[in-house]
Amino acid sequence: MSAIERLKGKRAEWRAAAEKVKDKPAKFGPDVDLSTFIDPAERPEVATLKSLDNQMREAALYAGVDADETYRSGSYFQVDHTPIYRKVQEAYEGQLEIMSTNEALEKYEWVQDLWWTAVPVDQDKYTAKAEMEHTGGYFIHVFPGQKIEKPIQACLLLAENNVSQNVHNMIVVDEGADCQIITGCTVNTKVEHGIHLGISEFFVRKNASMMFTMIHNWAESFDVRPRSGTIIEENATFINNYILMKPVRSIQMFPAAYLNGDNSRARFNTIISGKKDSYIDVGSKAVLKGKDTSAESIARTVGYDESQIYARGDLISYVNESKAHLDCRGMLFSDKAQIWAIPALAAVGAPQAELSHEAAISPIAEEEVEYLQTRGLTKDEAMSTITRGFLNIDIPGLPPVLKTYIDHVLDAADKEAL
Repeated sequence: MSAIERLKGKRAEWRAAAEKVKDKPAKFGPDVDLSTFIDPAERPEVATLKSLDNQMREAALYAGVDADETYRSGSYFQVDHTPIYRKVQEAYEGQLEIMSTNEALEKYEWVQDLWWTAVPVDQDKYTAKAEMEHTGGYFIHVFPGQKIEKPIQACLLLAENNVSQNVHNMIVVDEGADCQIITGCTVNTKVEHGIHLGISEFFVRKNASMMFTMIHNWAESFDVRPRSGTIIEENATFINNYILMKPVRSIQMFPAAYLNGDNSRARFNTIISGKKDSYIDVGSKAVLKGKDTSAESIARTVGYDESQIYARGDLISYVNESKAHLDCRGMLFSDKAQIWAIPALAAVGAPQAELSHEAAISPIAEEEVEYLQTRGLTKDEAMSTITRGFLNIDIPGLPPVLKTYIDHVLDAADKEAL
């Protein structure tokens, strides 16, 4: 039986499970009617990202994706439902592969076996739709023992109004490999309404390391429902950086890291700026199952205007030999904004597990504002400078190219606020 023939049976199983929950709302966040969206036109493939129109290139750049590709090892670009570009740079041929997940499922039976193992297909109506109406997504595989110096990049862009982009992504960092990945999820400037359903399953194999940076750049009337899970094996490391600085109608996600292997490590870094009437429900979950595992979750949230932010963090340990810490801090700049910090710690049959948290919501210290004003800054500039420092999480080992993009996003948000 070929991989394609085998896939037909697998698809039937997955879709039968999805069918049962197609109307099941998510545990958190507002419900979204999924019946109103349209199918977009197919897009032609492009020979180079430089051939994208100016609007697409600019939207991608603000989400951390560089059309020049000089400082990238490989790229994937999808517009609406169509993968229009995937390429591995010549210097990295034989070290990694990039394709759409549809292509990967047809090519590899082992990809079929990993599908829906880090995220359950029957989690809610959004995972169900992503399976029943699958519209692509990226597949990135770093081969065993390969150290990829330049970041791999992927962009998921919506160019038409009222489209549901139902992508299912997969990244496999094989044994002993090391890589950094930048993913930008964004919209064209003319897009006002739509939804992004992004299923992401990551697998960090034994002795491997993966740093994943996701930058979201949405529209004020846009809904976003990512669902992601990462399985981390023995002596492996996973670092997840997430940045949201633009208004969005609603976003709800709760990525999970499963530290199954002994001596595995995970860290979540989250930077959120709530603007206008954005409804943001974002968190992270670390499940420690291997011995000598450790996890850390750091979140910085700022609420403006009438935004609502729910910052969740779950740390769950099943072994005594484990440590995890949650640090969640928020600042409010409006008497109509809301921030809810919701930490949760659980030791399950592990009385010696070390789990801790810090959660705080506080205003800017007035004396800091006054001091900066004495140095020549206006009050608005002083507040922006302090906020910028508050959001600037120290991420150990962050490659310079990633730090540059994160600083670029934060600086752009500062200018917009002024």
